[in-house]
Amino acid sequence: MNPAPTADPIEEAWLRAAAGLATAEVVAEAPSTMDRARDIAADPHSRLPAVVIAGRQTDGRGRRGAVWWQPPGSLAVSLVVDGVVGGGGVKPTWSLACGVALAETIRDLEPAVEARVRWPNDVEVAGRKLAGILVESVAAGRVVFGVGVNTSGRGEDAPEPLRSRVVTLPDVTGRTMPRQRLLAALVPRLLELLGRLAVEPRTLSRRYRPLCSLTGSTVRVFVGDTIHAGVCRGIDDGGGLIIETETGRTVVRSGSLTPPGDEWRGDDSRA
Repeated sequence: MNPAPTADPIEEAWLRAAAGLATAEVVAEAPSTMDRARDIAADPHSRLPAVVIAGRQTDGRGRRGAVWWQPPGSLAVSLVVDGVVGGGGVKPTWSLACGVALAETIRDLEPAVEARVRWPNDVEVAGRKLAGILVESVAAGRVVFGVGVNTSGRGEDAPEPLRSRVVTLPDVTGRTMPRQRLLAALVPRLLELLGRLAVEPRTLSRRYRPLCSLTGSTVRVFVGDTIHAGVCRGIDDGGGLIIETETGRTVVRSGSLTPPGDEWRGDDSRA
């Protein structure tokens, strides 16, 4: 698939070789790269690992039905891997592992960008969201990582409700980050980390610790009708968020830092 030329072109053959991919598809526009990635995952003859990249997503989604906004031309990608890559299928820690790999990669490529991981599935800079991650287990034990990174554009161009919440790499560095350069570094790092976690699970907490954006801060985690409030003490080896509450420490395995109903649904995204 050959998209129209852009200011940040991606050459599929180069990317396959540089990132260790078997398949790379690039389209100018798509509702969501996750849709095509699921089709690839469902095909037993597809060659993995595979990526689907869109120059623009018109219906990007996050967790709990939230809409994912990013500037056109930023990195919107879905990576399909075989579950055995990480030792037997998707794990609850995989979204955190992807966050760690992404934050480390951005820091390596742009040392001035202090990218941090915000549990459970974001990468942020100075408290503003730079990237979002969505991990889904699909057919035959295959796994799809959906990743959106604001590699271009300006946060001030976001819909008004998001302008104080998001940031782009040009906001921080004054320049875009080439998408294929980022992917060529990210994919091997992520696959290596997933393989390592299958052998030594404690690797995640060690690499996550210096990148955690929440450690030492007061948090509220929403789990259904329950709210866990206290001071974040990082994550445990299983990826659970450790919270020091008034009654002692508790570990939250899943939940959201966004109050129910506060997720951005894209009501004015077409304005």
